[in-house]
Amino acid sequence: MKQFGLIGFPLGHSFSKKYFTEKFELEKIDARYDLFELPTISEFELLIKKHELSGLNVTIPYKEKVINYLDELDETATKIGAVNVIKFIRQDGKLKLKGYNSDAIGFEHSLKPFLKAYHTKALILGTGGASKAIDYILHKNGIETTFVSRTKKSETLVYSELNKEIITENLVIINASPVGTFPHSAECPDIPYQFLTENHLLFDVVYNPAETLFLKKGKEQGAQAINGEGMLVGQAVAAWEIWNSEKN
Repeated sequence: MKQFGLIGFPLGHSFSKKYFTEKFELEKIDARYDLFELPTISEFELLIKKHELSGLNVTIPYKEKVINYLDELDETATKIGAVNVIKFIRQDGKLKLKGYNSDAIGFEHSLKPFLKAYHTKALILGTGGASKAIDYILHKNGIETTFVSRTKKSETLVYSELNKEIITENLVIINASPVGTFPHSAECPDIPYQFLTENHLLFDVVYNPAETLFLKKGKEQGAQAINGEGMLVGQAVAAWEIWNSEKN
């Protein structure tokens, strides 16, 4: 039986475990998918010695930190600087770990059908591993980006700096942070929602709940709202293709 899994911390409700467990049962695939909570990334080495894994997904907070433990990255993961899929390649008695980023694939497939010609600038809320994949895809599609964070960094806005002019100029707003995730569903990114319009496109990587407060407030202003489920399904499909590809 092949073993796959997810690393991160903490790991509560997992879309990936549910998705792959159901896939294996439905398609009669002899495999299992487990959750591996790692309090620190240093425990990664022990994990891969203890289990004969065929592939891993990576989530918060290790999408960047895990890179130091990998032997190779594919071109997209190298450009993004974050990994959410690890392929275990065994050849001639040796193990090679190669990192990929299927977040980018899932995000692009989910977002592109909704993009209009006037969507030329975007705000990315959050600066973690998911935000890097999102930034990569937005640039690939000709959209300028600005990061928004709780702490001031160079070329990054803080939430208190967001005003009518900035919101009006950036017609795509992506929540790439975990704010609003169950059980903290009463929370949302602190942006001036009153300046949103029907031309705005809001995307939330959060998928639980299906309609976050961020999306709900956007819809109240007439904005188009997309949750993270399509991105999650897309990245999971891509991960499975990566793990089973004969290409190394």
